[in-house]
Amino acid sequence: MQENKTVNATATVDEAEQLIEQARIRREKLAKLVSEGKNPYEQVKYPVDADSETIKNNFEAFEGKTVTMAGRMMSRRIMGKASFSHIADRTGSIQIYVTRQDIGEENYASYKKDYDIGDIFGFKGFVFKTQTGEVSVHVQELVLLSKSLLPLPEKYNGLQNQDLKYRLRHLDLIMNKDVRDLFRVRSKILKEIRAYLDGRGYLEVDTPTLLPLEIGADARPFKTHHNALDLDMYMRIETELFLKRLIVGGMDKVYEVGRIFRNEGMDAFHNPEFTSIEMYEAYSDYFDMMDMIEDLYKTVTFNVCGTLDITYQGTEIHMGEWTRLTMAEAVKKYAGVDYNDWATDEDARNSAKALGVELEHENATKGWVLIELFDAFVEHNLVQPTVIYDYPVENSPLAKRKPSNPAFTERFEYFICGHEYGNAFSELNDPIDQKQRMLKQVEAKRAKGNNDAQVDEDFINALEYGMPPTGGLGMGLDRFVMLLTDSSTIRDVILFPTMKPKK
Repeated sequence: MQENKTVNATATVDEAEQLIEQARIRREKLAKLVSEGKNPYEQVKYPVDADSETIKNNFEAFEGKTVTMAGRMMSRRIMGKASFSHIADRTGSIQIYVTRQDIGEENYASYKKDYDIGDIFGFKGFVFKTQTGEVSVHVQELVLLSKSLLPLPEKYNGLQNQDLKYRLRHLDLIMNKDVRDLFRVRSKILKEIRAYLDGRGYLEVDTPTLLPLEIGADARPFKTHHNALDLDMYMRIETELFLKRLIVGGMDKVYEVGRIFRNEGMDAFHNPEFTSIEMYEAYSDYFDMMDMIEDLYKTVTFNVCGTLDITYQGTEIHMGEWTRLTMAEAVKKYAGVDYNDWATDEDARNSAKALGVELEHENATKGWVLIELFDAFVEHNLVQPTVIYDYPVENSPLAKRKPSNPAFTERFEYFICGHEYGNAFSELNDPIDQKQRMLKQVEAKRAKGNNDAQVDEDFINALEYGMPPTGGLGMGLDRFVMLLTDSSTIRDVILFPTMKPKK
């Protein structure tokens, strides 16, 4: 007996009509089962004591033993009084052998006529190998636990449309084992990062997601309204300021795995909500953070991938080898311009003009010109792991100035394959300097029409009680997952990426 054909999720009009018809037939089957007292949704639980992967990897230990399992039926081959199916569970798939004699004539009749591909079953039986050598379970008990009222995508074509894969992630996970495996790797990466930080004495904490002020970095926030307080509120764009308040409070090593929300553009490396990991350590500086992030990346990469040499989108990346350059050194190397040759801001602007770089700021300072030249000539060249440090004070409002050169700050970012993966500072702990920089930041935002920007006075108040010298670092988890799973877009590594609703 051959299964009714299923329909590809990228269906034509005729196929869509067929999909509707199959859905109608499945509902009729459900109604029949309910009328016979076999409502599958009444099942509360099912005791599972084994999984497909463990059984296949340890067949000798399981052979002949009775196991209780559950999963989704992905195929069925009916041969009269006996049949074979493949059942997918959380670890993989296993074949089951079902006979009328073992599960009873009535249940077997339902298995043939009323059960469908996609239905979820519990089953009990003993482990054996078929004549072809396939590890299987000879079923002695079969229970329908949930009825699938919609047909799955066709087995061989599967779910191919990328937009639908993101919108219907549940179907993507059902049909594509490699997608399930990717998110298991994501979970392992996060587990390894936590283990690394916990092992260094860091404490994981949680800080607020809803804020009463638009504060922090230059990113644009999402705005909402709290009805009970009649108060406009903002989704956080970073976790930094609250974490540093904890440093003030004496929690010397803290980190947060935090969901961040930024109301900005979307591309292969940006999603409006994403996961960052920020970490702060008292009595350390940005060089300590450099040492730590390089070691963290090496440790996690090796523990997850088994090697420090990985491939990302066809490019070999040597995670064991890191380069460090100041921003000025990098611009000199890739743009051929020496920051130290600029006597005035006008000299810097003339250099940019000679290189054909259009400046965002009409009266750009030397610092802003250096930043613009870095963006134009350097970033895309940083393929192997590279730390760029000593950023101009103009774009580093939360970083400490360099005592030897106050035009620069003790800040670094690190780059791989031409993309930035993290940002770190020797944190500014002078409350007077901090407030002046925040005021300038707010003035700049308001000059661009953003009247919601404010100085976080509570944070300034915390600094006035004294914050020890502190190193801080923020890294993007999603980008790191992309790197270690060779994923070309951030949407591949976020279970439910932001999508424009379909009408």
